[in-house]
Amino acid sequence: MKPNILWICTDQQRKDTLGCYGNSFVHTPNIDGLANGGIRFENMYSQSPVCAPSRASFLTGRYPRTCRVRQNGQDIPTEEVTFPKILSQNGYVCGLAGKLHISACHPEVCKFSERRIDDGYSYFKWSHHPAGRKDKNNWRGNEYCTWLADNGLDYASEPLADCKYVRAGMPYEYSHTKWCTDRAIEFMEERRSSDKPWMFSLNYFDPHHAFDPSYEFLEPYLSQIDNLPLPDYKVGELAAKPCFQLKDSYGAYDTKGYFPFNEMTEQDHRLIKAAYYAMCDQIDFGVGKILSYLEKSGLRESTLIIYMADHGESLGDHGIYLKGPYFYDSCVNVPFIISFPSKFSGNRVSGALAELVDVVPTLCEIAEIPCPQGVQGKSFYSLLTGEKETHRNTAYTEYYNANINHRNPFAYCTMVRDNRYKLVKVHPRDTELSVTGELYDLKNDAGEHENLYDCSSYREVKLRMLEKLCDRMAQTADPLPQRRSVW
Repeated sequence: MKPNILWICTDQQRKDTLGCYGNSFVHTPNIDGLANGGIRFENMYSQSPVCAPSRASFLTGRYPRTCRVRQNGQDIPTEEVTFPKILSQNGYVCGLAGKLHISACHPEVCKFSERRIDDGYSYFKWSHHPAGRKDKNNWRGNEYCTWLADNGLDYASEPLADCKYVRAGMPYEYSHTKWCTDRAIEFMEERRSSDKPWMFSLNYFDPHHAFDPSYEFLEPYLSQIDNLPLPDYKVGELAAKPCFQLKDSYGAYDTKGYFPFNEMTEQDHRLIKAAYYAMCDQIDFGVGKILSYLEKSGLRESTLIIYMADHGESLGDHGIYLKGPYFYDSCVNVPFIISFPSKFSGNRVSGALAELVDVVPTLCEIAEIPCPQGVQGKSFYSLLTGEKETHRNTAYTEYYNANINHRNPFAYCTMVRDNRYKLVKVHPRDTELSVTGELYDLKNDAGEHENLYDCSSYREVKLRMLEKLCDRMAQTADPLPQRRSVW
């Protein structure tokens, strides 16, 4: 019997924001329990530190440059095949609640949600993010906002008195997180009387900025605010890093004054962290409701659950907030938990290098359905069964002007890491840059503060890693055959 699949994807969530990954401040017992009953990955890498390229990649099993969603605002081509489409062609019923973001999320020409291809979702409750009615571009087609309006409400958040970077969002009862949770339960309840397997994409917007959790989740952190750690930043470290990072330190997305690290007080940094942690707790509360439903309805044994994020968040580390053309582990090494106790033994941790592009072929193998020829990922099924302990020799991530904010110069960068070193190469376009790469010895510098790219004693390591990067970039070429019209 084919398993049901609950695929939970949060937005912009760091790996270190869950108790099971060692965070002692957050309250995430439900996700921690999911990890205890499943397999937790320590080295799962996103293919982009930005939303749309990452999501298009892991939904197709193809790299961003291959599936042609290299930046936010690009529309996925109609001929691309998503995983829910693959499932729908093999007897599954597929649903979604929350964000999708594999096309432009609020184009002027689109009357309903984002522009869709034949994506395989028959139940589609789209809400890119919570927005008020004044924000017409983001409100149009947004089913969460319509639901609020049907209840006589409009989305609103209130600034925190002692921090202009944090806001108190809607009460949990009317939050975007709860709305997504309720839609997932609604879908699963509708499927109970059917003998067809299902897959549901539960795409929470939290803990993406704005930092606006429900106040009931934020309040517990306010009493211990002084205990929260400050960002992991060493004064002067950005001088030896590519220019994009220094620009984003003055303002995220190369926008001066937008979460400007150097203008923030220690209180600001701690309150942002509190709000971010509160949003993670809020997600955990919703996950708990879903796990409870699955147990009570008798669906848990037949349901495979994935918990992951599309990418991470800088959260002040390295003097930067949000995300951009940089590949620190805080941005691209994402939480990943897979739980299916009836098939895979739990309470296991995998240190194997893996990529989100590998999820589609893995799920195809579990569901015993054919994997499309164009998929570039590599199934890690043997890690789940315990047959193997290693998977990839390297992990690869790319950024091709993905956020379009860096224009002088444009940001084109790629990254590769192996079991010890991480190399980032900046690819200049008609611009001379003083720093064109990064190299980190992760064994001796896990925080990725000291750039060894131009260090003479690491020259051989650098050349070896550049060779690995070259190989990985070449392997992103589209494997689909091209028919020649003229011989």
